[in-house]
Amino acid sequence: MSFPAAAKTMSFIITRDLERSKRFFSETLGFTQTGEDPFAAVFDLNGVMLRITPIKDHKASPHTVLGWEVADIEAEVKALTARGITFSIYEGFEMDALGIWKSPDGKAKVAWFLDPDGNNLSLAQFA
Repeated sequence: MSFPAAAKTMSFIITRDLERSKRFFSETLGFTQTGEDPFAAVFDLNGVMLRITPIKDHKASPHTVLGWEVADIEAEVKALTARGITFSIYEGFEMDALGIWKSPDGKAKVAWFLDPDGNNLSLAQFA
């Protein structure tokens, strides 16, 4: 099969401070850095390549740029909170004390947090 079905997926995150982002993705989130070239630090996100690219004047977008599906969102939120992650609480969303939003149909739970550059990341659990 040809593109796109057979192509490997990769993702990009922009940072103002590459060293800080490398520490965050490796030490805080626990991902393995697999390389670095003149343009980006490369991480393995469970088989998906993440390239963290420094751009001096980067301004983060408010929307989610990267997310992970997890089996137990409450446990993962608590574990990341223990590592210093603060989960975002959005006005107008009915979120629980951990910062988890539940979809009206009850089939999804989502929690959002920011990386050091303000890039919006998320955890999601689907029923």
